[in-house]
Amino acid sequence: MTTDKGFELIREYERSTDPIPAFNDDGVRSVLEDITKIYQENYLHATTFNQTGDRKFLPLVMYRHNLIKRQKRCALAYLANRLFRLKRLRWHVGPILPPEIKACINEPESVWFNKYSRILAEYMASIHDGYGLNLTNDIKPPKSLYIEVRCLTDYGKFELENGEIVLLKKNSQHYLPKQQCEQLIRQGILQHIT
Repeated sequence: MTTDKGFELIREYERSTDPIPAFNDDGVRSVLEDITKIYQENYLHATTFNQTGDRKFLPLVMYRHNLIKRQKRCALAYLANRLFRLKRLRWHVGPILPPEIKACINEPESVWFNKYSRILAEYMASIHDGYGLNLTNDIKPPKSLYIEVRCLTDYGKFELENGEIVLLKKNSQHYLPKQQCEQLIRQGILQHIT
């Protein structure tokens, strides 16, 4: 009667090795057109069944109804899995998507990603008594709260949260709280020694 276009859409998506494959407009449109076509065929037989009470159409009506539900589930699974990948990308890549990934998403997904990023940023800013906490720093829990770092430039005095002052001179090594020195590592002032 019809090909399983919804399942083909999911299979193609799962086979992709890209972080997020390009949105398949044609595939989604094809599934929606298939659902509409099946619904129209089913509507005629369901109307005939209701008017005449002839049960010979009932198995076909039920089969088509289940086929519609399956196609809808497949289309929704495709869309939901794309959002799950976008959510995972937000945690690993950050609030700004690289151009090659941005080219693969459609406008509603881009809007969703921006809203999700904003909500996550607002939440991270609100925790820790209003000081904020960047939850995306450590996707895996750290093995230690302190790390060994080497100073790459003469930075000067650096005050820790407990009030201790550390003098950061070029080539000096220190054992510092990871959370407090991450910004300096990103700036290239400190280097994490493994």
